Amino acid sequence: METPRRDRWIPWTFVGGMALVVVVNAIMVWFALSTFTGTTVERSYERGRLYNEVIAEAERQARIGWRFSLLWEAEATDRLSGRLVLIAADAASAPLDRLSLDAVLLRPLEAPQPVTLGFTQHGPGRYVAPVMLPKPGQWEVRLEARRAGVGPVDFRQRFVAR
Repeated sequence: METPRRDRWIPWTFVGGMALVVVVNAIMVWFALSTFTGTTVERSYERGRLYNEVIAEAERQARIGWRFSLLWEAEATDRLSGRLVLIAADAASAPLDRLSLDAVLLRPLEAPQPVTLGFTQHGPGRYVAPVMLPKPGQWEVRLEARRAGVGPVDFRQRFVAR
């Protein structure tokens, strides 16, 4: 009488394990492709290739020494209406007056049309822009500042409107 072979299941264990790896990888690829791409800058490949120029531009702006702080002031009645207050100072902490500001407001995780901001000066180094947000959430202000041939100096800051 011949004894039954009990080792026939061993090759199927390897096949099953590989099938499990393929299924898990397929699920992870599906999630990766169906969610946020992670790219937040246009022409990210060129920007990465020219990274030394990006570093040189950041060093140029750091030598200028301008500092900015941004504050979102929502109205009490409508939390999506309010104003953005920008405080600008030079390297010696003196207020920066007569700046030319090009600013936009956008959602960092979406691709809507950016909202142009109109900052006007209200006091030494203080600039105010009225804003009506279309929806709550995280927003990003991107601006370029210039004055008397100096600049541009880039500034970005995110805030949350609830």
